[in-house]
Amino acid sequence: MVESYIYAAARTPFGRFGGALASIRPDDLAAAALTGVLDKMPAMDRTEIGGVYWGNANGAGEENRNVGRMALLLAGLPTSIPATTINRLCGSSLDAAMFASRTVECGEAEVIVAGGVESMTRAPWVLPKAHRAFPAGDMTAVSTTLGWRLINSRMPKEWTVSLGECNEQLADRCGVSRKRQDEFAATSHNQAEKAWAEGYYNDLVVEVDGVNLRADEGVRPGSTADDLANLKPVFRPSGSITAGNASPLSDGAAAVVIGSEKAAKILGGDPLVRIAGRGAHALDPQMFGFAPVEAANTALTRAGITWAEVEAIELNEAFAAQSLACIDAWKVDPAMVNAWGGAIAIGHPLGASGARILGTLAHRMRRDNQRWGVAAICIGVGQALAVVVENTSSGSEK
Repeated sequence: MVESYIYAAARTPFGRFGGALASIRPDDLAAAALTGVLDKMPAMDRTEIGGVYWGNANGAGEENRNVGRMALLLAGLPTSIPATTINRLCGSSLDAAMFASRTVECGEAEVIVAGGVESMTRAPWVLPKAHRAFPAGDMTAVSTTLGWRLINSRMPKEWTVSLGECNEQLADRCGVSRKRQDEFAATSHNQAEKAWAEGYYNDLVVEVDGVNLRADEGVRPGSTADDLANLKPVFRPSGSITAGNASPLSDGAAAVVIGSEKAAKILGGDPLVRIAGRGAHALDPQMFGFAPVEAANTALTRAGITWAEVEAIELNEAFAAQSLACIDAWKVDPAMVNAWGGAIAIGHPLGASGARILGTLAHRMRRDNQRWGVAAICIGVGQALAVVVENTSSGSEK
C-alpha cells in the first residue's frame, strides 16, 4: 500500500450562532472551504481530483442532498468528480479525512479532497410524521441544532441525557473541578487571540463571499478564569459546566487535500504531513467525552510511536471537562494541546471541526518544526476518532 499525505488545508472563519454567517447556506459555506483549499494549488488540473468526501452532522436542512456533491458543483468543479457525505456527528469531517487517506493508500485515487460543514444557525425545526392520518392533537416542532431529538423510547434513559449532563458526570468521575475548567477555557480564548494576532491563521482561513468576517467570531480577547467563574451552571444548579467552559453553537466549514506521494506532481507542491495512524473508539454513550483517550492510543500504536514522541496535539474542546479528562489520562504536557486556541474559543460547527483540527495540526507542526502530532475528537453517542501525523521534513525522518 502507498502512503497518504495532507497537502493543503483551509477553512472559513467560524461564526457565532445567529452571527455573521447566519445568512450563508451550509452548501455555500462548504463550497467556500472547498474553493479556498484548492486555490492553494492553482497549477492543479481539477479533473485529477479522485473524489470529495464531506462531513456533516445534521443533514436535515439545506445540506440534505449530499452536501459534498452540492459543494463541488457550487464551487464550479467538473461534474465528473464523485462525492459522498459522511455522518459521524462531531467526527464527520475527521472521518471524511480518514476515508480519503484509506482511498489513497489503497491506490484508488491519487488526490481526494475531504472536509465538512455545519450551519447550526440554519438547522431546521422538524415535525415527526403522525402514526395515522389527521391526528386531533397538537404536533411539536423539534430543533435539529444539537443533541438528541425524536428519541427512541427503547433507549436507556442514562444514554440519552443532555451532552452537558454527560460531561457533568464525567467531571465528577474524573475529578475535574470548575476552577480547572474555567482556567482551561480562558486559555483557549487567549491562545486563539494570540494566534490570530501573530498571523498563524493567515494561511489557513479563507473569506466567505458577501460576509464581512475575517477572524473567528467567538474569540473573547482578555478572558480570565475569574470572569468565567461568575457564570451560572447550565445543566445542574450546583454543577460545573457553564456557557463559558463549553464550546458554542457555531457555523463554518473546513477542508484538506489528501494525496499520495505521486500527487506532489499533480498538485505542484510538497505535502505538509504524512498520515501515519488512525484510531476509533466507542464506549457507553454518556461517557462520550472520554472516548478520545483510547482512540488516540490506538492511532499511536498503529503509527508505531508512543506519547513520549508527540509534540503537538489538537483535541477538539467540546467541553473543558472532557478535554481535561483526556489530557489527564494521556499524562501529556497541556502546553502542547491546542496551542493556537480550541473550540471553546474558535467554535464547534459539528461537521467541520474534525477537518479544522487536522488542518491546524499540520500547519502548527510545520511552523514549529515538530515531527509527531495527534488530532482527536469526541463524538456524541459514545465515540471518538484520532489521527496521528508525521512531519517528515522536521529533520528526523522515520
